Amino acid sequence: MSDNYTTTDAGIPVESDEHSLTVGPDGPILLQDAYLIEQMAQFNRERVPERQPHAKGGGAFGHFEVTGDVSAYTKADVFQQGRRTEMVARFSTVAGERGSPDTWRDPRGFALKFYTEQGNYDMVGNNTPVFFIRDPLKFQHFIRSQKRRADTNLRDHDMQWDFWTLSPESAHQVTWLMGDRGIPRSWRHMNGYSSHTYMWVNAEGERFWVRYHFKTDQGVDFLTQEEADRLAGEDGDYHTRDLYQAIERGEHPSWTLHMQIMPFEEAATYRFNPFDLTKTISHQDYPLIEVGRMTLDENPTDYHAQIEQAAFEPNNMVPGIGPSPDKMLLGRLFSYADAHRYRIGPNYRELPVNYPRHAPVRSYSKDGAMRYHPVSDPVYAPNSKGGPSADTARFGEPAGWRTDGDLVRSAYTLHAEDDDFGQPGTLVREVLDDAARERLVGNIVGHLLDGVSEPVLVRAFEYWRNVDQDLGDRVESGVREKQ
Repeated sequence: MSDNYTTTDAGIPVESDEHSLTVGPDGPILLQDAYLIEQMAQFNRERVPERQPHAKGGGAFGHFEVTGDVSAYTKADVFQQGRRTEMVARFSTVAGERGSPDTWRDPRGFALKFYTEQGNYDMVGNNTPVFFIRDPLKFQHFIRSQKRRADTNLRDHDMQWDFWTLSPESAHQVTWLMGDRGIPRSWRHMNGYSSHTYMWVNAEGERFWVRYHFKTDQGVDFLTQEEADRLAGEDGDYHTRDLYQAIERGEHPSWTLHMQIMPFEEAATYRFNPFDLTKTISHQDYPLIEVGRMTLDENPTDYHAQIEQAAFEPNNMVPGIGPSPDKMLLGRLFSYADAHRYRIGPNYRELPVNYPRHAPVRSYSKDGAMRYHPVSDPVYAPNSKGGPSADTARFGEPAGWRTDGDLVRSAYTLHAEDDDFGQPGTLVREVLDDAARERLVGNIVGHLLDGVSEPVLVRAFEYWRNVDQDLGDRVESGVREKQ
């Protein structure tokens, strides 16, 4: 006799794992077979809607340990010297569905949740320091251009290049995407970036603009297009498997966090707009400052509960960290939490992976589907019944900036060297070596030859000539030779 017997979800012992309750061995199944009904009904409901972008992904748990002293720049508890904080990370592709191959050419999501003593701090980023667009009004259209057509239900390179060539601000990110880092060898061999500029505030109330750079300690490495195509057919879960097995072997991947830190007043006159998500901030102007190390050393035991239902949202910012005038970031402060409420439910923060591990929760949220932690009266504020009240003197000063002006729909004010093609041109000419440029040309040519129509091709050639004249000429020559 064993105590390891099957039970229903209510803990009641199950009579059989194999046979439904019937009227005789050949008779009809009975509706009163509660265990059978539980199994079928649960099965029908065990999937949640997949994420719109970043549907395919994987992750693990670990910790972040501060090794440098940045207390002069932020009072955030998670970044104080010597602090060790539990965390979870999720890596993903952007455009593919949950069943798509890990090795498609695509940016990789790099989402982090830190379980701090001041509440959960989330950072949503990618393995690229820039993005395709700078205004959230275009985000939905961009994602749809990378997904599947309405008529054929197939992905369409013509649709992708149509959007990109009509959106010149995309050139910097598309250059990254078509280069070596468009397909990392594994999640362990790619960097992660906040991409957005954030605000840090120190204990004296001084403000700074910052960008996060998580540099892989395993070294950056990539797959060629040929390797990626082969793996897409042989092992569609290649990156997921690689991370899980590396941690199982005790080869715990790590990333060193470096920050770019800009004094608050210098943003207005900097040569590039530091709040434009399509631009980088020069490392020569603002060198990297080492902060700490992130290590992943624990695999999930239930991927659905711990990774698929993990909800990362940039609006989760702890004291000492705030947003910036980055329009894409400001849009995401709403859209991510809203997506989680739809996808998982209004009480998604009640799930263990999303619930603060080391900070008390004293909110006035109540009721709704999946509410787990009970509330008690009073359930309103202000009140005179002993309920929690905001500590305005301690936390009431927002991490913000002064702004005024007429209500307009327009682009950012241009800075001295703002140009959609300048930085990608510098990347091509000064960062890539000859071999990397050769692979870049080959990747672009191969992508353009896959169903891109002639009018869009002509725009694509001009798009790349605007990045770099020689690059554009080589791309056109490569396409025309193979048509």
